[in-house]
Amino acid sequence: MASTSSIPIVPSTLALPEDMAARALNKRYEGLVTVRTKAIKGKGAWYWTHLEPILLRNPDTNLPKAVKLKCSLCDAVFSASNPSRTASEHLKKGACPNYSSVSRLSSASLSPLPISSVPSPIPSLHNHRKRSSQMVTHPLHSCPSSSYQASSLAWVESSRFYHNPNHDGSHFSPRQNTVGTARNSGLNQHHLVLSGGKEDLDALALLEDSVKRLKSPKGSSGPALSKDQIDSALQLLAEWFYESCGSVSVSSLEHPKFRAFLNQVGLPGLLRRELTGARLDAKFDEVKTKSDARIRDAMFLQVASDGWKGKSCCGFTCDGENLIKFTVNLPNGTSDFQKVVFTGGRVSAKYAEEVLWEAVTGVCGSGVQRCVGIVADKYKAKALRNLETQNHWMINLSCQLQGFVSLIKDFNKELPLFRTVTENCIKVANFVNNTSQVRNSFLKYKMQELEHAGLLRVPSPKCDTSKNFEPVFSMLEDILSCAQVLQMVVLDETYKVACVEDSIAREVAGLIQTGGFWNELEAVFSLVKLIREMVQEIAADRPLIGQCLPLWEELKGRVKDWCAKFNITEGPVEKIAEKRFRKNYHPAWSAAFILDPLYLMRDTSGKYLPPFKCLTHEQEKDVDKLITRLVSREEAHVALMELMKWRSEGLDPLYAQAVQVKQRDPVTGKMKIANPQSSRLVWETCLSEFKCLGKVAVRVLFLHATSCAFKCSWSSMKWVWVQRHPRVGLERAKKMIYIASHAKLERRDFSNEEEKDAELFAVAGSDGDVLNEIFFDASSV
Repeated sequence: MASTSSIPIVPSTLALPEDMAARALNKRYEGLVTVRTKAIKGKGAWYWTHLEPILLRNPDTNLPKAVKLKCSLCDAVFSASNPSRTASEHLKKGACPNYSSVSRLSSASLSPLPISSVPSPIPSLHNHRKRSSQMVTHPLHSCPSSSYQASSLAWVESSRFYHNPNHDGSHFSPRQNTVGTARNSGLNQHHLVLSGGKEDLDALALLEDSVKRLKSPKGSSGPALSKDQIDSALQLLAEWFYESCGSVSVSSLEHPKFRAFLNQVGLPGLLRRELTGARLDAKFDEVKTKSDARIRDAMFLQVASDGWKGKSCCGFTCDGENLIKFTVNLPNGTSDFQKVVFTGGRVSAKYAEEVLWEAVTGVCGSGVQRCVGIVADKYKAKALRNLETQNHWMINLSCQLQGFVSLIKDFNKELPLFRTVTENCIKVANFVNNTSQVRNSFLKYKMQELEHAGLLRVPSPKCDTSKNFEPVFSMLEDILSCAQVLQMVVLDETYKVACVEDSIAREVAGLIQTGGFWNELEAVFSLVKLIREMVQEIAADRPLIGQCLPLWEELKGRVKDWCAKFNITEGPVEKIAEKRFRKNYHPAWSAAFILDPLYLMRDTSGKYLPPFKCLTHEQEKDVDKLITRLVSREEAHVALMELMKWRSEGLDPLYAQAVQVKQRDPVTGKMKIANPQSSRLVWETCLSEFKCLGKVAVRVLFLHATSCAFKCSWSSMKWVWVQRHPRVGLERAKKMIYIASHAKLERRDFSNEEEKDAELFAVAGSDGDVLNEIFFDASSV
């Protein structure tokens, strides 16, 4: 347990240093500028045309002190916490004095004026000057007068229907514009009234437009597209639709505005049956042919299976449906999508075993020994182990990402500190959210301190927090960010009055004003954040099997540092971490770690030798057992002799250094291996004298430690599931997913559209808390 000794009420670690605050403000400002730039180009909200982010600086230190939004129409300045709300209140509701005039000018320049708005040629009407500034002459008035006089029903006395006094006491209606019935004569003054009312104005505008087109039939805005250009554009549009993987529905392509857009740029409409028919079949065949060729060229491969755990919502699988994705990992580092399988929620280990083996035979045909192994996010203990036992050449692994995620669940379930912090925080959050006077005070101080309001997130009563920690983590994050606000709330006079009558109020105040509460809260939050950061790195880097032992050693070291920082007893924490490590461990981890030239260590004599001293005695035995299992009985003795030679001689220093060369990643800024394939290539070239050991090394070193190769958006999965009946619809859905998956893998894009949208909205600072709940995927904690 954490120490509860007397310390300041709010931990010092909660107060950000000035440089961290400055960096946060700079990042916030740059994010808003990026969003505005995209919006101005047509890829964002309308209001960014009028709202401009500005960075205010402290005149004494020149450091950023606040990010604001400035209205470009009236120079008013607002908080940048919620741009959409600012736009709604300032622009749409009329607070900006200049916005309405800009809107009128825009609409006037874009919308065709009806005939009824044409000015009268008679100068003696009241308010002539006021009206004439807004009047425009239309081409229709050059027509002979008989064309208007033929329809006499529209010419009546307007005073019978309209009575709108002007400022000078006269009576005028926008409908009461007079029309000259001849070009040079005919000054009879009548008022235009349409029998259909206001709705006739649109029809009248269409009539005028038709007349213009008939008068100028060749008035094209630009050159027409050639057939080749049209075909190319439609092909690109179809491929974009397929690669969106169901995020865009087929029916949306028939939206009137979308069809108007296609017409505007000179393209014909893309029919639904065309998208889901021959064009889809042709694209699928093209992609599949290329994929099959790549798989045939590979000497061996690994099958990855992801989605068995499904999506989780408060500990339960959403909608009871799973979409299992199969990919094929090739030795050259590339991956090819194979297929999807639909299951009705949870399935038995036996069924999973059959589906996995069917995937292997589907890829390899009769040459199943080409499949070195399987990596999956579930069923390690039964299905994967059974297949490995039945096929001695296979190395079947559980996904490392899931292993780290499960460690969070282990700590939450077995470490008393987690239970104590969760209960205390739920008590604080529920009291603040549900007590009206306290809630009002909290919202007031939160707006004052953080420039945005909102209640504390609390797990649903239906959520089993022992199985799903994500809602708890969101609550801890909220309470930590509002630490100063909560201190102000309990010191407020209204809260002191509540404490007199309510024992829970006194208990909550005692928690908030106790240093131990904040110490324990920050300890739990820091540990979960630490593991989550490693999970995100694993998902981004997709480590190979040789990196498993170093990853777990790094985790254990960071957990040990955490214990020291927060004065937590190491024993129980290390026991939980070690237990999870053993559940995930596979002997191939140790073998890959020893055989990978990336981890060779330079000794005092200058040799680069495998790191046997980093293994335990049991792990050394695992290396021997795995190597003898993967070769024939006749080769087993030779392989062990070669292993002894590898242990004593290692690799030529020049090649070892070449394998271990690192370069800075331009995206993350971290140092990474320059050529990940060099570990395997060294064994196939300069270490070719190791005949038996080399065969094991090249088959082991390329294996992936994670199964999360491609993420499909939840909206597309629901859309696909709807297509289960009839069979033709399901096949079309599978083909679209196949095309989209290959496109993502070629771009090495392992995220999904929902995550990108959530990130964009988080940068924009609009309703971030709600988005976090909507876009959370338990398979990528």
